[in-house]
Parts: sequence; structure tokens; C-alpha cells
Amino acid sequence: MKSRNDRYLAVMKGIEKSFVGVNANEGIDFDLRSGEVHTLLGENGAGKSTLMNILSGLYTPENGSITIDGEKKTFKSPRDAIDSGIGMVHQHFMLVPTQTVWENVALGLKGLPFVLRKREIISNVLAIQDRYGIHVDPLAPIWQLSIGEQQRVAILKMLYRKADILILDEPTAVLIPQETRALFATIRQMVAEEHGVIFISHKLDEVLDISDRITILRKGRKVATIPVENATKESLAEMMVGRKVVFQIDKTLQNPGRVVLEAKDLTVRGPRGRISVNGFSIEVRQREILGLAGVSGNGQEELCDSLAGLRKPEVGSILIDGVPLEGEPARTFQRRGVSYIPADRLGTGLVTGMNIRENIALRKFWRKEFTRFHIFVHWENIAGRTGQLVERYGVLNPGLGYPARMLSGGNLQKLMLARELSDDPRAVIAVQPTWGLDVSATQFVRETLLEQRDRGAAILLVSDDLEEILSMSDRVAVIHNGRLMGLVENPDRVTEEQMGLMMAGTRLDEFSPQDHESGKSPGKAVPENHEIQDPL
Repeated sequence: MKSRNDRYLAVMKGIEKSFVGVNANEGIDFDLRSGEVHTLLGENGAGKSTLMNILSGLYTPENGSITIDGEKKTFKSPRDAIDSGIGMVHQHFMLVPTQTVWENVALGLKGLPFVLRKREIISNVLAIQDRYGIHVDPLAPIWQLSIGEQQRVAILKMLYRKADILILDEPTAVLIPQETRALFATIRQMVAEEHGVIFISHKLDEVLDISDRITILRKGRKVATIPVENATKESLAEMMVGRKVVFQIDKTLQNPGRVVLEAKDLTVRGPRGRISVNGFSIEVRQREILGLAGVSGNGQEELCDSLAGLRKPEVGSILIDGVPLEGEPARTFQRRGVSYIPADRLGTGLVTGMNIRENIALRKFWRKEFTRFHIFVHWENIAGRTGQLVERYGVLNPGLGYPARMLSGGNLQKLMLARELSDDPRAVIAVQPTWGLDVSATQFVRETLLEQRDRGAAILLVSDDLEEILSMSDRVAVIHNGRLMGLVENPDRVTEEQMGLMMAGTRLDEFSPQDHESGKSPGKAVPENHEIQDPL
């Protein structure tokens, strides 16, 4: 056997792939050695996903070659890649919610008998769990598992299939800090056993922590491949965007004013009729960013929809400047100065089939300055206003009459910010405002929200990115299972460990005064949904 550093598990040479005339990959070289973590880094649209979809058999390259463990391969499907020892864990796990862990692991295996050998499969699953420190109840249905546990199942599936190469696409995007550390421990164990891991992430601190080598892509081309010891956050960001990036957030201290946005004992049902928000109360004040932290899917979307007038609460009240608005239509909330930046910018925030002018007019077309005789739309005024906003917010576009789908993710977000923030709103509800954005677009969005806060707006910031919450917020609320776990008055005095425990279901009042002062965690582990009790 070759030494760990000399054995190449995968070598991609001159990979080219285009879509409708746009070059997603232009002659990219990439390789993975045995026993290493090789990170793939780049902005949105840099070509990372396309390159990995080629390696995992989802796409076929137009040019270039793939060699797996010394043998040239042509993948016509993901099955071919799996048979060659390549497994990809996508950001959205491909699991069947109604089936158990062991059933999901067995799903799609070749050569299974008509009657499954349940005990044998579970025994093999438990052996892999013990080997790599991935613990989850084999008998638990997927729908009962936390996001972190579901990710473990997805990794178990690949290890059960004896994958030598594991591709992890944004694996920490929805994990609390404790789950991220557990994942990294698993990755290091896999590397110690000479597996190769391709790690895709936009979190530069994590990239520097887990990587052995880093390859940076920009606009479909490879910029460089460097060992981690030669990399810094600043150098990586500069290679990603082509210019220097300032990471420090210039946040001035402010004296919050009176309460602008208030929710009292709010109970909201989700789209399937179950209670998603349960007795939740918060206050957001002038000149304040209140961060709302929590693992995705714990009621944040339903809460924010109700605060913007898009979803009627079952119980409780919503007040804007002391005026109760629960049950009122969304336009009433907007007239009262509430702006909403939803997480789903393509499905909820914008209509991508409409042009840029029309998207700016959305939610505003009924206003006096945009109408003629209060009946007809005044497109000339709308075009003038759109031109001003596009220039002010730096929205790169082919023309105001082109459909919004022609814009990149960052420019779509800027377009939505331009529409929602241009009228100096009283309250801003911003949900995942930097999700999926590159470094430069993220910096722009954060600076814009801080400007609104300094101007006097009350801002509710909802984000899965704990670093973003702690650095941007004046106070932090934590939500779990639709309930308020606590309100942190000084984010500088709380640790990511404590925040992670609260996001997993530990209430703030369960921390002792000594814990608050020292930054220690209470004497309890992260809650688990299941205990493994002799599944055989």
C-alpha cells in the first residue's frame, strides 16, 4: 500500500462543464489524497457544486478525466460513483422520514434478500457507530430525529456502503456548536483510517480548523490549492472574491429606545396544523438588533410570518408602537412601518419571472407615488425609483426590464433589501439575510442592517449562523421547539457552548450564576431524542 500522502483516491483533470452557454467549470484540476480533508472553497456560482456533482455522478463533464484510486472512470449515474467508493452527503439530507434509521441505511443496497435481515443490518450499523463515534438509535424513525442526528444517518449510509471518499456539502450549516465538534471528531477518525473527505463550507474558521489542503475556485476557475498552514481567513477571502475583505463588524453602541415590535404569548400553527410557536413573547426596541437564535425548523418561520401579517396567530397579540395588529392583513403591517425580508427570497420575497421594476413595485404599487388617479400603475415613476435604488444598493443587472431570475443570489438579496429598506421602516424582520451569500455580499447586507439600526429601526435578526447572531445583535433570544429558552441581555457574556445548549433545549434559567460569570455550561449534556437500548 502507498503511504498516506502519496496515495491519490481521486484525481480530476481539466474538468469542463457549461450550462446554457455559462461556463460553470473551466479546466479545473482537483485531487484528493488518502487520509486527508481537502476543502473546496468559493463564492456562490464559483463552480464548487458542479465539480462535486460531476465527481458524484450527477453530471457528466464535457471535457476532462476522472481517476479513482489509479483507475480511469466514466460515471453515468450516482450508482456508478457509489460503486467506486464515492459518497456525497448533501446539505438537504436524502432520507425517508417515515422509515427508521436502519431502514434508511439499507435502502438501495445491492443484493438485499426479499426478506431483510434486520438483526444483521442493525448489528453492522452499531459496529460502524462504535468505530466512528456516530451514535443514533437504529430503531428511531427519521422524522423524530434532530437535524444533527439526521446528518449522522446520512454519513452512516455512506460508510455502510464502504465509501472511501466522502463529500460533505455545507455539513455544519444547521448544526449547533456541540454537533459541529462531534462531526469533526468523526471526520478526524475517518481520516485516521485513510478515508478521504472533501469538505465544502463558507465558514472560514471551520475550514482552517478541519482542513489539510484548500482549493479555491472563482468564477468557474481554479485559483489555487494551498496547505492549510499557509492560509488565513483574510488570504482565503481575498482569493475567493479577488480583493481584500474586512471581517470586523463596525458596530457602534446605541441606547435603545421604546418598544416598537412586541409579541405577547404568541401561539401559531404551521402549515400542517401543528403548533409551531407556543406562548412566545419578545420585545424589539428602537436602535436595537434583537437576534433570534435556534436550529432551523423550531418555529422561526411561522413566528416571523405572523409578525409580518402573513400568518394569523391562534392565540396572543402583536403590537406595533403599542397598536395591536394581530389578525390584520399584511398591508396594514406594512403601512405601520414593518418590512419583511423572508428566508425564501425566490419563493416568497421576489417573483423571479417578473422584471426588476415590477419586483420593486411589489408591496408598494398601491401607494400614491406609484399610481395615476389611484387606479393605474405609474410605471414611469416606478422606473425612476427603481433606477435610484439599484444604483444605491449596487444591484448588478442587465437592465431594469429583465426578469429577476437573471440576477445572482447576492444581487437578488440586494434587490429585496432595496425594496424593503428604502422607506426607512419602523421595524425590520430579517430572516437568514446572508444565507447562501458570498463574503462580499454578506458584508454588504450586515452593514445595511446596522445602518438601519443606527437610523432608529427595531430589527429582529433570525439566523442559523451563530457567529452572525452574536456579532450583530444587541440582545439575543433563543427559540427551541417554538418556545423561548431565554433572553441574553449581553451577547459578549455568553459562550457558543451555552448558546448551543439553549438551542438544544436547555433554558437560560438552568444556568447557575457561576455559569453566567465564567462562561461555563451547566452540568448536563446536550439533550438527545433517543437512547439506544439493545435494539437487537
